[in-house]
Amino acid sequence: MTDEAWRAIVGNDASFDGIFYYAVKTTGIFCRPSCKSRVPNKANVRVFQYALQALEAQFRPCKRCRPDGLRLPDEEWVMQIEQWVEEHYSETLTLGKVADLFHGSPYHLHRTFKRIKGITLAEHIQQTRIARAMMELTATNRSVMDIAVAVGIPNAAHFATVFQKKTGLTPTQYREAASAMNQKPNGGMERGAN
Repeated sequence: MTDEAWRAIVGNDASFDGIFYYAVKTTGIFCRPSCKSRVPNKANVRVFQYALQALEAQFRPCKRCRPDGLRLPDEEWVMQIEQWVEEHYSETLTLGKVADLFHGSPYHLHRTFKRIKGITLAEHIQQTRIARAMMELTATNRSVMDIAVAVGIPNAAHFATVFQKKTGLTPTQYREAASAMNQKPNGGMERGAN
């Protein structure tokens, strides 16, 4: 990448639109130089002369600047966000951060995610974290605090409150109940009980 191309990216220079496109390896998204998204780490940027080259290299078009001239279907955009959350749920996640990473406005992301999934992005993140915590509580002997940190809720009291609200049990009660179920014959299913 030339210094001139990098300056165009940093400066959102529209005069370079159509001359080149840039892709960010960490997000898998490509943009026009004029895109108003956050300035990427220079080491993660690849430059392409044509949008088709970026598509062929498996980069997705940005929802904000639409470098391919097309609009990514909302369902596909939401699916990509869901997949990303599955891999990054332990990080500090905000609507603004996710919207920025996926090149959309927070308002549009919130509205679109809720329309397609029936829940907000924040609720999805929380469900993902609690589901992972449930797995950790049944499959490991890690402390509740360690699990809370591992799933992205580093405040143990807040984690316990959220967990109980979602499951009806505290994390410790959940672990004990799961352990008791695993010790019963037939995986906890008692046959013939009336």
